[in-house]
Amino acid sequence: MGQTTSTVADSEKMPNEVEDRSAAAQNVDADDEPDEWDKRIFSTGCADENAKLTDCYYEKKDWRACKKEMEVFRECWKSHGNDKRTDSKDV
Repeated sequence: MGQTTSTVADSEKMPNEVEDRSAAAQNVDADDEPDEWDKRIFSTGCADENAKLTDCYYEKKDWRACKKEMEVFRECWKSHGNDKRTDSKDV
């Protein structure tokens, strides 16, 4: 009987595990949708340059080692007129 009890207990757990995996899969799908941050970056026209700069910093942990990526991002930012987007405004 001990085996039967553990088998029943295991079979009772399986639907929960399946539900957990299903919920995790749904969360992955939700993560594929662009959030507000992504939308803002994409709207600048410099998403690729931003990604390269961010990747550089992530790998090197030092902004000074990413001067080339920073300059490419800065030029993209200016060429798309984004410097006007970040001007200070009097409220």
